[in-house]
Amino acid sequence: MDEETRRRLGSRDRILLAAMELFGEDPTARLSVRAIANRAGISTGSLRHHFPTQRELQDEVLTRVYDLALPGDGIHDSSVPARDRLVGCLRQVLVGVGLGAQARAATLRVVEEFVAPEPTEEVRAAYTAIAQQMQGRVEYWLAVLAKEGVLPEGDNARRAAFLLTVLNGLGMERALPVGESVLQTENDTLHLAVDCVLGAAAPQ
Repeated sequence: MDEETRRRLGSRDRILLAAMELFGEDPTARLSVRAIANRAGISTGSLRHHFPTQRELQDEVLTRVYDLALPGDGIHDSSVPARDRLVGCLRQVLVGVGLGAQARAATLRVVEEFVAPEPTEEVRAAYTAIAQQMQGRVEYWLAVLAKEGVLPEGDNARRAAFLLTVLNGLGMERALPVGESVLQTENDTLHLAVDCVLGAAAPQ
């Protein structure tokens, strides 16, 4: 975007554009209020006027980024209950893991690349990038539901971490020689985890 067009934007849009640019340059970096304000050419006070908390800013940026990256994401289909949409999105992550031999191969790759080697800075950075990408994706789903008013107030970062821990355990189960009921157990577990997040017992 050229400077003339950027100058025509309102301060809120300049903030979001600057934050999305910084996120695009380094998705693993924490979005700093000072860095975003400097990039947007506004004061930190003006930024705080539009986004009083870091969480509000991050949720808005994640929503915009993933709306562009995942335009057909089922989380937006409000004709479907929020519970079913969130379970469906989480299930798509597990579909990528596969079942049986495919899941075992995927698990072995993770072990060989991130568990077996010495935890060097390079290994840590590579794993952190993947983990933060997944965390961001789940936080985005939660931000969409929060915007609709179907998710109680709370810490979406912690909720996303909880859901990812559940997904990691289910992914491991897919790789183990368990019985044929693995998919039914998985379905029950996903619904239980989503009920915890959407209900009164959601992690705060």
